[in-house]
Amino acid sequence: MDKYTKKVAARSRRKKGIRKRIQGTPDRPRLTVFRSLKHIYVQVIDDYAGRTLVSASTRDVDGAAPGGNSTAAATVGKAVAERAMKAGVQKVVFDRNGFRFHGRIKALADAARTAGLQF
Repeated sequence: MDKYTKKVAARSRRKKGIRKRIQGTPDRPRLTVFRSLKHIYVQVIDDYAGRTLVSASTRDVDGAAPGGNSTAAATVGKAVAERAMKAGVQKVVFDRNGFRFHGRIKALADAARTAGLQF
């Protein structure tokens, strides 16, 4: 097994453990994050209804420079918080999706908190 395959398998294991404990409800949907090398994507999901309520990424947010940096992640975090507030969502459950809570993931979470989301 090469290094990349091991990395993906380990993240998949962590993700399963997190998803056992976290579930998005209509009152408190799940805010999930996906981090690629170039972009960062975030969605607010109601797992009971099986629908995405709000989404944002570095690809569609104005002012978010593409690339893997914390500044762009913070811009996306602020944008998703504003969109969630417009949709009537104030409390969410944070799903880091198997990624470590540091760097871009932490910057996104901190920006969403300062913009008004509670988690």
